[in-house]
Amino acid sequence: MPKLPHPEPQSLRRDPLPLRGRTALVTGASRRGGIGYAVARRLAAYGASVYLHHHMSHDAQKPWGAEPGGIDAVVEGVRAALADPDAVVLHGPADLSDPAAPAALVAKAAGELGGRLDVLVANHALSGYDGTLDDIDVRHLDAHWAVDVRSVVLMVKEYARLRAALPASTPGGRVVTMTSGQDIAGGMPWELAYGLAKGALASVTRSLSTHLAELAVTINTVNPGPVDTDYMEGDDYRAVADRFPSGRWGMPDDPARLIAWLATDEAEWITGEVINSEGGFKR
Repeated sequence: MPKLPHPEPQSLRRDPLPLRGRTALVTGASRRGGIGYAVARRLAAYGASVYLHHHMSHDAQKPWGAEPGGIDAVVEGVRAALADPDAVVLHGPADLSDPAAPAALVAKAAGELGGRLDVLVANHALSGYDGTLDDIDVRHLDAHWAVDVRSVVLMVKEYARLRAALPASTPGGRVVTMTSGQDIAGGMPWELAYGLAKGALASVTRSLSTHLAELAVTINTVNPGPVDTDYMEGDDYRAVADRFPSGRWGMPDDPARLIAWLATDEAEWITGEVINSEGGFKR
């Protein structure tokens, strides 16, 4: 087989809008303090049209609370980052614990974005605090499985179905899922149901990549490490910051930059990987 020629010099220059004309669905984009919001803004800044999924009642039940400005503030923040004048920001709610909701959300986003979905970022999760082995019960296990694993796999299934119907000339698709460092030293013994679900999601990445490769779709999973999404403060917050060489927590835009790059054509040769983006966090 002949070798591919070296790229022409002009093709080596980076496109300032590498996602121009592409479409993306970002789940779990309910708060301006979250990773989903940062990812959506990065994709918009790279030229993409973005559909934001939100489930405001989830945050309302957590210590950090719902977005004070509501979903309109989230949408406006992403819209302000749009770089392509033809790109749009759309949004819609979904409770992804409902077995029918994941496929319906992907189909709806694709339909409203012109009939095609190029990028799927499954950022949503049922937050932890479920407890240790002594504390967890069937309710915890089932709830985390439904939201953190089942919904993601069902979304990827619908995404693959839609991609299979596209012309062969369609640019390659990108899927990014999120894990949580449960496989690194120490694990997450205090959030066992959450860690179990996130571990399953990381484990299935390689298997999904083999299937999706036939559709010219890559899938990778990102562990963002400890990120300041407004869930910790005080002495505990400072203790975590001290474990980073930089002396600060990860911020939502830190993993967002990686995820946005994985959505571009520059990352077309990376698939089936679990990538840690932890800023040298010392465990």
